[in-house]
Amino acid sequence: MVTVEGDGPVTAHVFDRDWAAYADGGGTWHVLVGIDLDTKPGRYDMVVRAGSGVLHRTLTVQPRVFPTRRLTVNPDLVHPPPEMEARVVREANHLRELWGHGAPERLWTEGFERPVPDPANSAFGSRSIYNGEPRPPHTGADFLSPAGRPIKAPNSGRVVLAEAQYFSGNTVIIDHGLGLFSMVAHLSEIDVTVGDHVEKGQVVGKVGATGRVTGPHLHWTVRLNNARVDPLSLLYATGTAATAGGAQP
Repeated sequence: MVTVEGDGPVTAHVFDRDWAAYADGGGTWHVLVGIDLDTKPGRYDMVVRAGSGVLHRTLTVQPRVFPTRRLTVNPDLVHPPPEMEARVVREANHLRELWGHGAPERLWTEGFERPVPDPANSAFGSRSIYNGEPRPPHTGADFLSPAGRPIKAPNSGRVVLAEAQYFSGNTVIIDHGLGLFSMVAHLSEIDVTVGDHVEKGQVVGKVGATGRVTGPHLHWTVRLNNARVDPLSLLYATGTAATAGGAQP
């Protein structure tokens, strides 16, 4: 989170992307900046334009070593059978379309909260090996939640997806505005529909074991301006670190 005092409008540019800013009503502007999982360590110049002035701030990305997780799952969820290939491609294209066309305005007003009270048991960025084969890294946080546990919206927004997906099972995606999205996956039950406006804490479904899983749990993914970011870091960035279950920023 970058904070700027002064007159608007405020815009920011770093990591080859423009980042939206929002005002808090007291003359202070805030910019949520997401550091994508594949961003290389180093120093990056952030250019902030506020009113008629230009500010430069340096963001430093520190090296980080991610753990490796080895899982055994249904082989069809590692190599989809031919009759499922078209579905997998269609769903992937749909997700890319959603990530790139969010609401231009901010749809939340308070800090984000974890969707379930259970501890996170699988770290963001973990290198994933399914049935002995390397796969893309884990782009969310998993919570060791029992089947049937109510899942609450991490913040207010609009539901843009509420359906079964091949890999993520029953899935809900909430557009929070300004390029920020939450996805909760592997649900046993979906309790919202596309187009619904949800408030923070509203139940959107229940924990399950659908899709590519080894048992019941909740998977929470966050996308910010198409950057894959750690959901638990969002709790710290928006001032709700106490709910992060001991995770570090």
